[in-house]
Amino acid sequence: MARARRVTSVDVAREAGVSQATVSYVLNNVPHQKIAEETRQRIHAAVEKLGYTPSAAARTLRLGRSDIVLLLVANIPLGSTAVELIEHLTADLGRHGLSVITRIESGRTVASLWKDLAPAAVVTFAPVTKENRADMRAAGTYVVNAWGDSEGEPNVMTRGQIRIGRMQADHLISRGHVRVGYAAPADPRVRAFYDPRLAGVRQGCADRGLPPPSVREVPLDAEAASTAARAWRAEGVTAVCAFNDEVAVALLAGVRAAGLSAPADLAVIGVDDIPMARFAEPPLTTIDQHMEAVAAELADAVLKGLGRPDARRSAPPDNDATLVVRRST
Repeated sequence: MARARRVTSVDVAREAGVSQATVSYVLNNVPHQKIAEETRQRIHAAVEKLGYTPSAAARTLRLGRSDIVLLLVANIPLGSTAVELIEHLTADLGRHGLSVITRIESGRTVASLWKDLAPAAVVTFAPVTKENRADMRAAGTYVVNAWGDSEGEPNVMTRGQIRIGRMQADHLISRGHVRVGYAAPADPRVRAFYDPRLAGVRQGCADRGLPPPSVREVPLDAEAASTAARAWRAEGVTAVCAFNDEVAVALLAGVRAAGLSAPADLAVIGVDDIPMARFAEPPLTTIDQHMEAVAAELADAVLKGLGRPDARRSAPPDNDATLVVRRST
């Protein structure tokens, strides 16, 4: 089946009986062009009849920039929370006429990717060198560095991770636990999130005069998780902060496999409040990061950086995460 040809401004001009330049003047609202109202109406009627949509490439050439926002994501496991963030950010910016293109970090260099797309803004959830960021800015691209790997950069995502770890520790300690463990992920690609969360748990314990958390790696495997649960119990640990809900659910399975129960033998708290958390056995206590709020803050940062008058003017809260208490603690 032959592929349908894209309708161009030449087709609109032919249908309306005017020049292509006149079509461009009308559709782009070019000032100081004396074009009769009847001609304008004829051109708009031709646009509607033919289903013409302006070329993004042509618009980029005309304006000197595109309406594209490049969301650069690190090559890490993308769970439901990350997908939720991408969906909210895409919708938020879409309402302001900006198109989000998401790319997962791969063998292709960041430099060639952003140069090809010529985006109005780049939101990085991946390590990008200072040199690349400087090149982007020099080219007029606004950069929101959500990865937080350099001083003085916006750090929307990772800045709250320490507090999330503190929230986990504070909740368990408030329940009377004085010896806390930390269930670390087996995937080294998530260290950018794991390190600050663990730092928050350590701070929470130190502030209460408690020993630092006992850290053990917990793969997504019931037998390995069972071994970790037994080891924690042997050293007197009574509660565990898990890196995220997936690790926490694996640990709960390991607790059952070890012949133990939660929270009587080992209380467990996760992070993310994924849909399956409420169906864990027992239902999982966790931290909800509210990705819709994170996405709104990112969108606002992009809009402000682009000088858009529709950007939100009120300051966002320092952290929108909330504790969701269920039976695992």
